[in-house]
Amino acid sequence: MSEGLAAQGCDIDVVTTDDNGAERLQVPLDRPVEENGVTYRFFPRQTRFYTVSWPLSRWLGNNVAAYDLLHIHALFSFAVVSAAWWAGHYRIPYVVRPLGTLNRWGIENRRPWLKQASLRLIDRRVLSGAAAVHFTSEEEREEGALVASVMRPVIIPNPVDLRFDRGRLPAGWLRSRYPEIAGKKIILFLSRLHPKKGLDLLLAAFARLRARNSDVALVLGGAGDEGFVQGLHQQARGLGVESDVVWAGFLEGEFKQAAMAEADIFVLSSYSENFGVAAVEAMAAGLPVIVSDHVGIHHEIAAANAGLVTPCQAEALTAALQRLLENPGLRSEVSRNGMILAQSYSPAKIGERLIELYSNITRVNAAMLSAN
Repeated sequence: MSEGLAAQGCDIDVVTTDDNGAERLQVPLDRPVEENGVTYRFFPRQTRFYTVSWPLSRWLGNNVAAYDLLHIHALFSFAVVSAAWWAGHYRIPYVVRPLGTLNRWGIENRRPWLKQASLRLIDRRVLSGAAAVHFTSEEEREEGALVASVMRPVIIPNPVDLRFDRGRLPAGWLRSRYPEIAGKKIILFLSRLHPKKGLDLLLAAFARLRARNSDVALVLGGAGDEGFVQGLHQQARGLGVESDVVWAGFLEGEFKQAAMAEADIFVLSSYSENFGVAAVEAMAAGLPVIVSDHVGIHHEIAAANAGLVTPCQAEALTAALQRLLENPGLRSEVSRNGMILAQSYSPAKIGERLIELYSNITRVNAAMLSAN
């Protein structure tokens, strides 16, 4: 998003912490780092809980007044609250992008009581003070409305890097690395291995599919919590499909693209997904996609006939997989439509929409300040 805006002439500074889960990012602290036209500045966190960083807050207090607008990402963190407070103090407009934090699954399954308290006491004020609340899909907006009353919502999708050059990719990389899947149709999952991703559904659906088709393999590209991943291995063994499941680990760059180039179907069966970047990448690569009706962009995929949308049920997912496997004409049709839909998420097009939003907000803010 930042690089796309910078490419269109915006001066973009990204200010954040060195938080990286249990670890810290190995980055220079409190000094500018230039990359692809964007200036990044990192500050040390003091606590993992709420990602508190007083140096970040001090920097915001000293510098926010110099900006035309702040685009704040996520909720339930110190950096978000601090940025919104300083923006209000200096009367600088800000946009909040909840980044999926208002999705029902996260509210109900990750520290629900703490999040409800934070919403009542803190985050609703952050949302109410925003010049716009930036959702990336209609699904995310609808789920957010169930959790918090949001004024001035706007839907602008995530930009997705669509560069995909099959000629540069290692041919047959996936099957050469995993010879046990040679000659089989490949069903591909690429994302975090996380409970919300619906992997239990995908394994159950694959087991049903495997009982009818001997020439299929499931490739799971991603990493996750060790205990959760071990549970997935146990489920695959219990279903009798472990020999047909490839655990490819985290894939990035040309290896991720090589996996997409070689796969036959892409699946994202999430219980919650505010957008679905991996699905857009798969469509851009020409893969027929299947997504659950809790993936943010499922409305758009269905409307464009760019893939199949299923409820979060193993039986329905099995039926969708079988339908695509048996119908090469349908695979070709949704692949073509998916490639067209994916182009609407290019950084250039999303950048234009963001710049229009920013321009409208800063114009209104300037008029309000002059009137006062």
